[in-house]
Amino acid sequence: MIRIVKMTFEPELVKDFEKLFDLNKHKIRGFEGCTHLELLQDKNTPNIFFTYSFWNHPDNLEAYRQSELFNTVWTATKKLFCAKPEAWSADQKIILE
Repeated sequence: MIRIVKMTFEPELVKDFEKLFDLNKHKIRGFEGCTHLELLQDKNTPNIFFTYSFWNHPDNLEAYRQSELFNTVWTATKKLFCAKPEAWSADQKIILE
């Protein structure tokens, strides 16, 4: 399962978010069932970011979302938003070799 989350930050708080993500990326990536984690930044609007993560099963993502790690990171992240975040869960249909 792929999870994509779009986050729009106050422009002056982008560096705060980048620091927060950098401090926690290995913990998130190491969470049971997470097999991939990327942070993407929009080319034209640099205060918009996306997380792109792969999860073995929806239950793994749900366990992460119920964890203390998620609660701590998301609570700090939410304070930096200037727009409501958006999230999508998707199944990979075609794998290009």
